[in-house]
Amino acid sequence: MIELINKRLYEILSQLKEGKVKEAMIYSTMSGGKRLRGSLLLTALHAYGIKYDEYLDIACAIEMIHTYSLIHDDLPAMDNDDLRRGKPSCHKQFDEATAILAGDGLLNESMNVIAGLDVEDHLKIEIIKLLFNASGMNGMIYGQQQDIYFENKSADLSELENIHHYKTGCLIAAPLQIASIIAKQEDFKPMTDLGFHLGLAFQIQDDILDVISNPNELGKNTGSDATNHKSTYVTFLGIEKSQKYITELFNKCLEDIYGLQLNHGLLIEIIEKVIKRVN
Repeated sequence: MIELINKRLYEILSQLKEGKVKEAMIYSTMSGGKRLRGSLLLTALHAYGIKYDEYLDIACAIEMIHTYSLIHDDLPAMDNDDLRRGKPSCHKQFDEATAILAGDGLLNESMNVIAGLDVEDHLKIEIIKLLFNASGMNGMIYGQQQDIYFENKSADLSELENIHHYKTGCLIAAPLQIASIIAKQEDFKPMTDLGFHLGLAFQIQDDILDVISNPNELGKNTGSDATNHKSTYVTFLGIEKSQKYITELFNKCLEDIYGLQLNHGLLIEIIEKVIKRVN
């Protein structure tokens, strides 16, 4: 599925007007990545027995939104990271203005992709509303705002979970929610629960890897949380308890999946990859 998403992403971006911003959009989008969010959508649809390739462009749009968020997160005004996916961050490879425009461009083009879908208008509108909500001020942007707010303050564990519910969880839950909208509307709530349990597990694993990994393995700078005095699950719980918490969340994911009538094995396989990832 990763190869399928990558091929279509390049086709979409190649159609844009030429220039530095297009180069930056392609550079950041095609520089690697697990394509987790897009793969979650396609895998869930496959698990429901739906021909997932018909919805490939939605997966690409989600990955474009995710890449936009990474470009902006890496900027000096935000996380100030010089490395992303083992390569210079967009603002380092190009410049800050180009990086800002590239992020803006990806967000805008993602919605053009959705608008161009060959699906019923009511479904198109539902998908656009869901993605804008997940990535906007009631979702990912709110989480980023709270993350910045607590950079020089101590967040307690509930505040930390709230940050990552929005910053990470919303855009991981979104593809599963979209799958339920397409396949089985009554599964929206359990798919949402699955997405947020998985999103939190993903974030805790990220915190652990920031401590135990290195830039060559992870593809981005490590130790930045400690340097910036950020509260993380590791600072609250330690590595061992954080890993135990991931196991608890994985078991919750299994409960969510077994409550659904679909091919359980397909979803379990992709979730295991997330839980056990090393980069």
